[in-house]
Amino acid sequence: MRYMMLMIPKGYETAAPGTLPEADAVGPMMRYNEELQNAGILVAAEGLHPPSMGARVTFANGVPEVTDGPFPESKEVLGGYWIIDVASREEAIEWAKRCPAGPDETIEIRKVMEMEDFPEDPQKAAEGFEAIQSKKPD
Repeated sequence: MRYMMLMIPKGYETAAPGTLPEADAVGPMMRYNEELQNAGILVAAEGLHPPSMGARVTFANGVPEVTDGPFPESKEVLGGYWIIDVASREEAIEWAKRCPAGPDETIEIRKVMEMEDFPEDPQKAAEGFEAIQSKKPD
């Protein structure tokens, strides 16, 4: 089962463009990422630039509207994520507990939807999704 671990750093919602993690936080996080990799469970891991460098596209009335960051109404934003492939929710939680996160950081754990989670009709409607998902850009 794949789980996404979402890093939610308090205060990142107001971080200035170009804000990066402190060097003293990068080393322990790299060692944690290596632990995940050595355990054979790491599928992906990425950090995200702050919302002040992002944009949101909303679809009120079906019409796309772009809003540039930052987003003042945001209370929590993502700073990065991991996707791990483990046997259970409990195992995902145990791995999250090992993260060298700081006191102002939270990790949210969410199961990734797998095709077998869906009933037959949606599976048929999504036929070919795995092929699209596995294609890498040239």
